[in-house]
Amino acid sequence: MENKPVTPGEYEINQLAKEQSWRLLRIMGEFIEGFDSLSNIQPAVTIYGSARTPSEDPLYQEVEEIGSKLGHAGFSVITGGGPGLMEAANKGARDAGANSIGLNIRLPDEQNPNPYTNITLIFKHFFVRKVMLVKYSTAFVITPGGLGTLDELSEVLTLIQTLTIRPFPVILFKRSFWQGLLTWLKDPVLTQGFISEGDLTLLRICDTPDEVVDAINLWALHQKLSGHQAVRKNST
Repeated sequence: MENKPVTPGEYEINQLAKEQSWRLLRIMGEFIEGFDSLSNIQPAVTIYGSARTPSEDPLYQEVEEIGSKLGHAGFSVITGGGPGLMEAANKGARDAGANSIGLNIRLPDEQNPNPYTNITLIFKHFFVRKVMLVKYSTAFVITPGGLGTLDELSEVLTLIQTLTIRPFPVILFKRSFWQGLLTWLKDPVLTQGFISEGDLTLLRICDTPDEVVDAINLWALHQKLSGHQAVRKNST
């Protein structure tokens, strides 16, 4: 997304002092719409990832396969509703006959909803959307992406660490993409005591769609973890 000049009046958070009462009602309205629309979708899996991956990319096709296999296994699939890997996951779920949910966001450069959802919500406020992406999930799949994906990954891990949400597997898809981050988390972050190894117990690495779906099914049925633990203090 290009960086375009923005006047101070266009920054959402800085405008919260204006018309606060009406703004609070609009925020409440977004929460109510989300709760009403998503109350019957469980079990569900939220899949995060890049909006920039084209459909001819092999990664797109693998994420589509993940969406399809989760759909056939009885899970609803939730994404941010945009193009790229979000679209791939929604396409797979929809083609499997499952609930395919897109939770889109209004941006300065409009992100149009992808055409493969059967439930679409469009939010104005990022924090309401973040709640909806997390609230109904039984697992999280983090596919390759950029700053937004990193934000969502760190938020989910923090919510689990602080006991704000029930613990669920957080699956990083494709070790080759995430290895640099994992190396940094191990050293210096873990080795210098900024986090504990227990904070990352639920962070798992999977490299194939079958591994992802098997890990989610094992957790859903037996509350057991599979896949490779992403970060260990004594691992090589």
